[in-house]
Amino acid sequence: MDRLVLDDLELKGKRVLTRVDFNTPIADGKVADDTRIQAALPTIKKVTGEGGRLILMSHLGRPKGEVNEKFSLQPVAARLGELLGSGVKMAPDCIGENVEKLVADLADGDVLLLENTRFHKGETANDDEFAQQLAEHGEVYVDDAFGAVHRAHASTVGVTKHIKECAAGYLLQEEVRNLTRLLEEPEKPYVVILGGAKVSDKLKVIRNLVTKVSSILIGGGMSYTFLKASGAKVGDSLLDDERVAMAGNALLVAKNPHPHKRFDFVLPLDHIAAKAGDHSQFRVNESVEIPAGWQGVDIGPRTVASFMEKIHDASSVFWNGPMGIFENDNFAKGTTDIALAVARATERGAFTVVGGGDSIAAIEKAGVKEQISHVSTGGGASLEFMAGIDLPGIAALSKAKKKAPPAKEAVAE
Repeated sequence: MDRLVLDDLELKGKRVLTRVDFNTPIADGKVADDTRIQAALPTIKKVTGEGGRLILMSHLGRPKGEVNEKFSLQPVAARLGELLGSGVKMAPDCIGENVEKLVADLADGDVLLLENTRFHKGETANDDEFAQQLAEHGEVYVDDAFGAVHRAHASTVGVTKHIKECAAGYLLQEEVRNLTRLLEEPEKPYVVILGGAKVSDKLKVIRNLVTKVSSILIGGGMSYTFLKASGAKVGDSLLDDERVAMAGNALLVAKNPHPHKRFDFVLPLDHIAAKAGDHSQFRVNESVEIPAGWQGVDIGPRTVASFMEKIHDASSVFWNGPMGIFENDNFAKGTTDIALAVARATERGAFTVVGGGDSIAAIEKAGVKEQISHVSTGGGASLEFMAGIDLPGIAALSKAKKKAPPAKEAVAE
């Protein structure tokens, strides 16, 4: 990584403004899943352990620039305090005189969590005045929010214009290291599994990986756009009409790969189909084509077998997006079987990466999360990284300092 990193910073006695991703589910006033909080602990403990005065900032949900208690980070502060075994101070806002006083009163090793940055419209607008107000809290800046680095917001990009030293935290470094391995030096066979509903962001990934992969397996709601482009009937299945032509272009690339870079582009062979408007009626649709009045809701058994065969032989795997409506147990088998196959591939020595909220929920549901090589905390960010896009939150960090070459030893005459 060619950016300044946490270990490059002098932390003792410094106010360390740190962007984390605490966009966690809240239920009944408590954190329902603390995965993202846990992921930030190494950086948090490094700063406090070195005597830094830690000021954390994050967004939660989409309050659209207005104060909304539903999206308060108060429950996160409580959970973080439990995990650290010490008190975490909670600010009433992320800017303003009251917050400035809390920051000024911090002692070495203290932790202050600012209130949701998205309570201000200036956050998503990357407003420079708002960014400067945030930046005044810190003497150095650390970004450890991989899930937000694909957004050019005030807390991820704007603040870096007002703080001299801006570095990557441990989580961000780990994400970049693991995803770079899949971009620059993937061990073959390299299998990419793409699912979920959205086609647009996955098309960018496909274009960037065609010369690197061995197989691309397409499932989930996005597969029906590709099937439509291939000439198949998809019934009443989810369809992105605006991107059928683009999907068709991707299929042409698959048929005419880059010279000496051959790969398989695998679409569903069959489906679990449900009656449109009445998912209580469903069946195995043995044909690739789905009749009118029916919707594809999961990949079928022949597709599962085909995908699992590819995954079985893989040395590298990247998976983003479920194979169907896995939240419904009737339509979860395809996604669960793929999760199990990826876990078994890991056990055989493959390097496996799973990204995206739904994919993570799927491996948790299948009970194999701990068996995956790397679980990415950023769905959108991981997709853009794999698409070869420069992520603004990373690009904004300070360039790494060039190390002086080792001194030559004097040679005795």
